Amino acid sequence: MTAASIYQIYYSDQTRTELDPGFLPLDNSANPRPDWREYWPIRAFLLGQTLEPDRYYGFFSPKFKQKTTLTATTVQEFIRQRDGTADVISFSPFFDQMALPLNILELAAVVHDCRDTFAQCAALVAPGFCIESSVMSSLDIVYCNYFVAKPRFWTEWLSKCEQIFAIAEQGITPLGQALNRVVSYGTGAAPAKVFLIERVASLLLWSDPHWRHQSFNPQFLPHLRTRLSAVASAPDLLVLDALKIAYARSGVEQYLAVYHQLRERLNQRHAASQLSTRPTGAIDSRQFQAQPVPDAQSR
Repeated sequence: MTAASIYQIYYSDQTRTELDPGFLPLDNSANPRPDWREYWPIRAFLLGQTLEPDRYYGFFSPKFKQKTTLTATTVQEFIRQRDGTADVISFSPFFDQMALPLNILELAAVVHDCRDTFAQCAALVAPGFCIESSVMSSLDIVYCNYFVAKPRFWTEWLSKCEQIFAIAEQGITPLGQALNRVVSYGTGAAPAKVFLIERVASLLLWSDPHWRHQSFNPQFLPHLRTRLSAVASAPDLLVLDALKIAYARSGVEQYLAVYHQLRERLNQRHAASQLSTRPTGAIDSRQFQAQPVPDAQSR
């Protein structure tokens, strides 16, 4: 049986009482660097601990059950059933935000208004990635850092994150300053670097197919419920995701063309439902604005 050490981060006595007792508590109550959110305690753990090569490790936020509906028992059983065959196992919600956008950074760039910042960092993490053309699907998208992985993946993840960390900590270049710029999400705000770090795992999975990734079926987990996804049916989402998977595996351009056609029809349906006169050819932040439910980065 493959062993797993899954930690759930807490920030106070109150949040500790809200943790799933099936996870291991990870104390961040001192919270010395709140500007890094969960990356700070994860980083401290990975830099300070010796990891067992065949054990899975994971670090979940206090809102894991709220965002996924999953319990520690369900998570551990799913891991057990994989029998150590995967390098990475994800428990990511928001299937609508896997299927609709071309990739995980296309959505983030418009919502957080930091396309250039994300594009530059993506080039560091996944050379060759392009926000405008790179295709990602449910096979390589992970939200909220809700994944467990073996140490070899965490080593690569930390290495890429530390490049971003160093640039932001120095803060002397335009990119470093942009990473520290506070951007909005829903009704909250956080530095742009937080939202980039949460996408590193996805960029690694996209850029290197040797990583063996399995996921808890995201169709069974909560959606983000943006205005655009509200007009997309479950079959629409399945088809969009399947078309992207087919294109990524085959390189056949017709799959990608049909994906764009279907997404354009959804844009038009959304525009009609809003009685809007704005152009419908491109995604905009209003279409992806979340309804009053927990969004991908809320803590």
